[in-house]
Amino acid sequence: MSAKLMHAIQYDSYAGGPSGLKHVEVPIPTPKKNEVLLKLEAASLNPVDWKIQKGQLRPLFPGKFPQIPATDVAGEIVEVGQGAKKFKVGDKVVVLLSHFSGGGLAEFASSNERFMVARPAEVSAAEGAGLPVAGITAHQAITQSAGIKLDGTGKQKNILITAASGGVGHYAVQLAKLGNTHVTATCGARNVELVKSLGADEVLDYKTPDGAALKSPSGRKYDAVINCAIGIAWSTFEPNLSAKGKVIDIAPNASSFTTFLLKKLTFSKKSLVPLLMIPKAESLDYLVKLVKEGKLKTVIDSKHPISKAEDAWAKSIDGHATGKIIVEP
Repeated sequence: MSAKLMHAIQYDSYAGGPSGLKHVEVPIPTPKKNEVLLKLEAASLNPVDWKIQKGQLRPLFPGKFPQIPATDVAGEIVEVGQGAKKFKVGDKVVVLLSHFSGGGLAEFASSNERFMVARPAEVSAAEGAGLPVAGITAHQAITQSAGIKLDGTGKQKNILITAASGGVGHYAVQLAKLGNTHVTATCGARNVELVKSLGADEVLDYKTPDGAALKSPSGRKYDAVINCAIGIAWSTFEPNLSAKGKVIDIAPNASSFTTFLLKKLTFSKKSLVPLLMIPKAESLDYLVKLVKEGKLKTVIDSKHPISKAEDAWAKSIDGHATGKIIVEP
């Protein structure tokens, strides 16, 4: 297929935002050893995608210019490269592409099978594409960092999830409720009912005094906070934590790591835990199966054709999406 061309979105330098995205015709990739070629059906955007464009992750990402952004995709396998054995032509899959090479905002993408899982018929392409980065981040925050068992066993924990209507937050609420938890959540006023419908026991409008102070309406202290918001100071979290409470920061910055070290050095029982998501195919497969079983859903903020990818990009940068932003080829 490499002789044929496909429509793709590229940027060729740092910065630029939506206006830095270019519509191009490029050769359809040829799958290398252990790779397959996908005809893409949906891609979802994550904040990390535009942060890479802004140069916030240099020199690691992107691997090279020009870059076709986005990593979270769903599609159908149309060609299998040498050595690829897990999947066959015609299989529907959900994939986490490499942040190094990207490739999601295009009609086709080649991918190693390592972070690729089967997508059953009950899971739409858009639902599946929403899962990789946001879903795995939420899953690791809930199960590994917060120590919640999703089979409902274990001592009950009080959990706070900030920015609970966002990409990671809306998955975190649903996953937390599979465990033995009481979930308090914060979000904007327009999303309070949505977050309640996802299972949250208490929902705070973050612009109200109690919401800004993160105070549980029932007076609970939090055993863990899944912090999906930005700009909340440690001093706001600390009085709301239980004796050994922890704040799990899904988008850690320099301040997060400073607080993490300070709490370690002072032997504080309350802690801040920076979360750096580690991709795992088994986690993605577990999440896809939960969607199939109706135990987890992808809330879709909006769908955009690839011809209007700039609108999706701008919406992601704006930071007020409810759930996931989807781009369809």
